[in-house]
Amino acid sequence: MTDIFVINYITKKIKESEDENYIRYTFYELKVKYNLSEEDVDRFLQINKNYFENNNYKVYFTGDKYVYKNANRTVQDNELMIAVKELLN
Repeated sequence: MTDIFVINYITKKIKESEDENYIRYTFYELKVKYNLSEEDVDRFLQINKNYFENNNYKVYFTGDKYVYKNANRTVQDNELMIAVKELLN
């Protein structure tokens, strides 16, 4: 897995997302579909975390609690990362 793959994937993910303010990465997506190793998944998520935090998103990982659209939510076991855009008033 290269850094270019990760950056291209972030761009694709945002573009294809129904809501660009809410980005979701699943276990299936990274481990099954792309067959990433544990090490690659960790690196992939770290690059994503840095990118999204630098672009005014809050980042949450499996088990974390967060609020989205006025609802309390928890990152589920099959979800590896959720990024929620902080909307500035």
